[in-house]
Amino acid sequence: MVKNNSVVGLSKNVTITNPLGLHARSAAKIAKLVKKARSKVWIIKGNNKADASRIIDVLSLAAITDSKLMLLIDDPSDIEILNDLARLIENGFGE
Repeated sequence: MVKNNSVVGLSKNVTITNPLGLHARSAAKIAKLVKKARSKVWIIKGNNKADASRIIDVLSLAAITDSKLMLLIDDPSDIEILNDLARLIENGFGE
């Protein structure tokens, strides 16, 4: 996890809707999805910035239900990944 949350690229704000919050299974779904990205995908919660491709980084955000997150992509060509990631989170990770 990175403590610098400077924003460069495209971003989208989402809220954790899953009653279990962001847990290991959902973090694995995120990591699998972002492996398709050409550049880094980040998840930001408060002052903490996590590499979305690393399950342990995502879990370190300790995002419970109703947590506000910012999703960030470095490369605008990954906009589809950003939108798919936002949908995954907003739909409660399909659980």
